[in-house]
Amino acid sequence: MTECDVLVIGGGPAGSTASALLAEKGWSVTQLEKDAHPKFHIGESLLPMNLPILEKLGVLDEVEEIGIRKYGVEFNCESRDKPTTYYFANALNKNHPYAYEVQREHFDKILFNNARRKGVTSHEQMRVVNVDFKTDGSSTIDAKDKDGNLQQWQARYLVDASGRGTVLGNKFKTKQRSKDHNSAAVFGHFSGVERREGKDEGNISIYWFEHGWFWFIPFKDGTMSVGAVCWPYYLNSRKVGVEQFLLDTLALCPAAMARMRDAKLISPVTATGNFSYRLSQMSGKGYLIVGDAFAFIDPVFSSGVLLGMNGAMNAADVVDGILREPDKENKLLRSHERMVRSGLKTFSWFIYRITQPTMRNMFMGPRNWFRVEEGVMSLLAGDLFRDTPVKRPLFIFKIIYSIAYLLNWRENRDSFKRRQQGLRSGQLAVEETSSNNETSESDNTSSPEKDVA
Repeated sequence: MTECDVLVIGGGPAGSTASALLAEKGWSVTQLEKDAHPKFHIGESLLPMNLPILEKLGVLDEVEEIGIRKYGVEFNCESRDKPTTYYFANALNKNHPYAYEVQREHFDKILFNNARRKGVTSHEQMRVVNVDFKTDGSSTIDAKDKDGNLQQWQARYLVDASGRGTVLGNKFKTKQRSKDHNSAAVFGHFSGVERREGKDEGNISIYWFEHGWFWFIPFKDGTMSVGAVCWPYYLNSRKVGVEQFLLDTLALCPAAMARMRDAKLISPVTATGNFSYRLSQMSGKGYLIVGDAFAFIDPVFSSGVLLGMNGAMNAADVVDGILREPDKENKLLRSHERMVRSGLKTFSWFIYRITQPTMRNMFMGPRNWFRVEEGVMSLLAGDLFRDTPVKRPLFIFKIIYSIAYLLNWRENRDSFKRRQQGLRSGQLAVEETSSNNETSESDNTSSPEKDVA
């Protein structure tokens, strides 16, 4: 049995961030990843507040080399002739005017290799199969390598960054599907998709349509990630293969389909269900769950990687504090949990309403009354965890939204009813499937739901 101070399950952005920072603090860290890098993954659109974290990790220059700069977010609605683009330079804090779009197989590998350079003992193709906790909070972790050989570690502390496979969520049976925003997705990578010109080339494009929304995420090599997030009832209606289903879905939105006239599929098309969830428990004696292993919300605001990396960065400080002063464990964990849940709550309020007519109209026709537009841009930039005064403009936005909702209550009521009917249409029994082969994710254990995120 091999001993270490901290064992981190998962080789995605959250796991590699926590591992690297804990190693910098002088702890012996072991990181276990079930797959081999590089590996396909969606969630390719970063936010400006990822950049300070990347700089802290020392990998910003490497990410610049593989990424295309993203200066804003473009929203498209059938009721408007032209898109509305929000630029990060107009946020309350003007110091981070851009982010990056990245192909995750390259991005994740950069972070994983960086952790290894900082002294982390990292293992790929090592799947965790069992975790046992002792009364003092230490744990024994069993994992199997690619040949099925069992290996065992003894860790003083465990960080679960296993993605949607959520090792501890499955162990403790604490994973709960979202009752407010159950969604599904179908996606793939294409060449030949029409790109925006000039500075807007790297911007993500969002298209609303009857059954959900589309994303268009451009990459530096000229290819593009294209996907649809839709209500479960719609994906359950699929009668054709997933590749054709994605193309048929795009055809429902003429503005989106127009950009696909010369497109060629260059990856498997994958469908996934059970998109949004949260665990009822984030931490306990001797462990902390971070990133997608704890919660995943609809990615319309590209919040996933930021929430994972920011939570992992803070988790590294928490674990460091616990190992040095064990009597402060409860206090440190409570403070960390408040921060994580606050960020999830803020993003979720907007996401749960994003398909409502009032919310669409407000996003398509922004006004900077009381600095509300700047506040929304700060949200889209992920600037929720610093001292930027974002709470007041977002609160005013909610008041304006409530008033506008009531003034157009019939249309909003009908939209809400359609959404609730979709949520009640039954559990989405969609298995991860692709037109060619399976798609891997950044978790480190098999999931009975076979999700991809």
